[in-house]
Amino acid sequence: MEWSHSWLSPVVRDTEVTRAARRKSSHKKVAFPLEQDGTPGPSTTPARRQLPGSLIKQTYTPRIALRNPDVSAILGTGGRTPRLANTPWTKGSLSMNLDDSEWTNSLYLSPLSGLVDTSFTDDVNKSALMLTEEDPGEADSVSLFPDFLQSYQRHASSAIFDLLEEYEALCQDKVSVLQKLVQRSAPGQQKSSKTFSICWLLQQELVTWRLITSLYRDRIQTVMEEDIMMDITMPSESEKAVIEQFFQKDSVVRQSQLVVDWLESIAKDEIGDFSDNIEYYAKSVYWENTLHTLKLRRTQSSGNLSRPLVTELDPDAPIRQKRPLADLDREDDSRLLKNLFNLIRAGMMDEAQRLCKRCGQSWRAATLEGWKLYHDPNINGGVGELQPVEGNPQRIIWKVCLWRMTEEEHFNKYERAIYAALSGNLKQLLPVCESWEDMVWAYFRVMVDALVEREICSSGMGSEELEELPRDYIETNWSLEKVFEDIQATESKRVLDATKEHYHLIQKFVILGDLDGLLQEFSDWLGSSTPLPGHLLRFMSHLVLFYRTLGIQLKEEVCVDVLKAYILLLVKEKQVDLIAFYVSHLPVDTAVTQYAQYLEEITETEQRRHCLDLATQAGLDVTAITKTVVEAIRERDTEEFAHHDLTPALDMATTVEDQRKIDVIEWLVFDPAQRAEALKQSNAIMRKFLASKKHNAAKMVFAKVPEDSMRQIYWQWEEQGLDTPLPAEDENAIREHLCIRAYLEAHEAFNEWFKHMSWPPVKPTAPAQATFTEKVAHEMDEAGYKMEFESWQGRLIALTEDVKERIYNVLLFVDGGWMVDVRMDAEEDSERSHQMRLLRQLCLPFMSFLLLSVLQKTERHQESLRLADIIASDQHRLYEVFSKDELQKFLQKMRESSILLLDKGLDPLGYEIQP
Repeated sequence: MEWSHSWLSPVVRDTEVTRAARRKSSHKKVAFPLEQDGTPGPSTTPARRQLPGSLIKQTYTPRIALRNPDVSAILGTGGRTPRLANTPWTKGSLSMNLDDSEWTNSLYLSPLSGLVDTSFTDDVNKSALMLTEEDPGEADSVSLFPDFLQSYQRHASSAIFDLLEEYEALCQDKVSVLQKLVQRSAPGQQKSSKTFSICWLLQQELVTWRLITSLYRDRIQTVMEEDIMMDITMPSESEKAVIEQFFQKDSVVRQSQLVVDWLESIAKDEIGDFSDNIEYYAKSVYWENTLHTLKLRRTQSSGNLSRPLVTELDPDAPIRQKRPLADLDREDDSRLLKNLFNLIRAGMMDEAQRLCKRCGQSWRAATLEGWKLYHDPNINGGVGELQPVEGNPQRIIWKVCLWRMTEEEHFNKYERAIYAALSGNLKQLLPVCESWEDMVWAYFRVMVDALVEREICSSGMGSEELEELPRDYIETNWSLEKVFEDIQATESKRVLDATKEHYHLIQKFVILGDLDGLLQEFSDWLGSSTPLPGHLLRFMSHLVLFYRTLGIQLKEEVCVDVLKAYILLLVKEKQVDLIAFYVSHLPVDTAVTQYAQYLEEITETEQRRHCLDLATQAGLDVTAITKTVVEAIRERDTEEFAHHDLTPALDMATTVEDQRKIDVIEWLVFDPAQRAEALKQSNAIMRKFLASKKHNAAKMVFAKVPEDSMRQIYWQWEEQGLDTPLPAEDENAIREHLCIRAYLEAHEAFNEWFKHMSWPPVKPTAPAQATFTEKVAHEMDEAGYKMEFESWQGRLIALTEDVKERIYNVLLFVDGGWMVDVRMDAEEDSERSHQMRLLRQLCLPFMSFLLLSVLQKTERHQESLRLADIIASDQHRLYEVFSKDELQKFLQKMRESSILLLDKGLDPLGYEIQP
């Protein structure tokens, strides 16, 4: 395996980059390309067997393949894999070769060079359209919601770290688009500021996924290797070999270096920010203005010079002579030093050295070389060709000198910071750290540096010069927690504010591996009155799913709250196709409740069907969900059953809430297997409607239930191959459904009779003093009336017989009576039983009075008297459902019929009086 000349930290610089990451990297232009060295590093540990990838559902390269770097670069990170070399924040895509021949041409860029980007040209039309929207960034970023789900479904079950890299790539693509929108927007536009904030948020998410990928590759590999790790210490003759072994066995220092690499990759993303300034100091001769001034002195008298300058041009002259350089040279030096620090901050040491050489400061490039660990491969090489010696044999002396330089106040603060970063002097490094990322980088870099020196010292390879460094540098008891505690105690308001930002808190807990603390933060955010950004909720949800995929135990209640908050966001954003999937990751009972609440607001039939299909695909309990939806809407009405009056009103009005209850039955009729439940729920709704005299509403509910429902119930039961009768609950539901059907048919028949009875033909009246023509017309009208009346009379008789039959079907319902169960072995449902008893008391007297009204209106008084016999019969015991007032009213009606019969010369019961 080939390694770059610089230290390739485990995992972050893993050469096993996914194809997707390689493809993405190949399209990105890096401001400063890395110089590669193909020298293979020797292996100092015994070979280990390949671990089964199935342990974490990820094809994974054992760390033995990742831990053979050239550790001579341990104290200053250099190269990066292509995946970490992207530059999303550059002002222009700069692809340049930094050798001497191309340097000058590459520095002087066209003013439009930052816009000449093929991908940008392809997106011009899209960007122009989006800029006309109210919030273009917000509108465009919504596509990340389905994109993340699609990525998860593709990778979660097979390659979890490929999934994380794809998350990062999705964010990167979206950030690139949003940056173009921001650049094309007019300054100060409100929508630009909102687009910029979304862009910043996604940029933070991008680097957070990068951090998680880096750290958890290493952590999981560490867990996988715990059982087979062999604690073997190889004899080491060089600092490089010692530190190689140190990094392989110590996860703290290794993961601390991963954090440094991560922070440097972020800085490298922004490396284009200073590239435009290079032209001001990129000269082959350094301090040329001072040199020019000194040459003029030779030809002019010294009295004409108003200020003293250095008289020599060696690198130490300004300090030794305590004289300044020319103003322009001082400005150029300051700018150069600042940007050299930026290169080192981005881990681009080779580029920093090349820049120094190109600017005529080769001596400064040499000062940046001494940090490499010493290694002589020829000591135990045996017979063979001599190999070059690596590193600095006097590294400790070099380091002590740098430390002293950092303490000199005469040096520029960035020059001191450069050497402080290389020597581990945290105190002199912090003053130039302006952001949270800078400060974390400084602490972790110095921590790794100190731990490396401590390890070298403990290995017996330390030198006396090391004692010249401050004692607390070597003896500081470093820990990850201490680093963040110290950062929290900083006096920088900007950094303190940054420590409270959502993603920085997430990054902190990920680095610490403190998942309980992370979830406590999530819980606090969700409980705050300030709503979280939608993309942050998306990130939190997918982070929870990532930890679950790894099998890491988390606080379940917080995970549920995170997913529920994200689901509510998806509902608000109308991301219909995504909701079911995330609901399926909730506990079963919670998932049923959550999805049912969402379905309550769905009213269109096709959309309802689509939502149920999605629920089925996601593995949700569709039967329980639809039942919960129906019950939730059905039970919203807290109105109790009331004893309605006995007036033969046709119907009560149907309200909007009633219509919701009617339509909700549709959830249960999509699946034939739910027909039994459909009957039960529709019966429950219709019971309420009947009690409120909302007969039209009850009819609409009845119409929602397919006509073949009872047949489907029996067929489903027979398909199970059971010879036993239907369950008692199902059989009772079928009977109740038939009872309600009989009642509704009787009521409908009465309505038809009542309408017909209320509109008899009108007999024509003869006009006074009619002419012959008018008399003839009247006679014709009378003839027509007689025919119409006979037709009306015949229809009335038929309707009377029909309504009488249908009402008797209710009053004399078979097998025990109307609304009486035939199976007593069903599970007890006290509410249903109570409602059915009340309905008998409400509806049977009502039906009796309707029938009595029909018979009396049609002068069938003798039949009305027979109705009293039926009600008083001990076989049917209908009198038990009448209240005392109702019986009195019924008897009063019987008395009226008897009087009318007596008036006709019949006895009180309607029979002829015998002489």
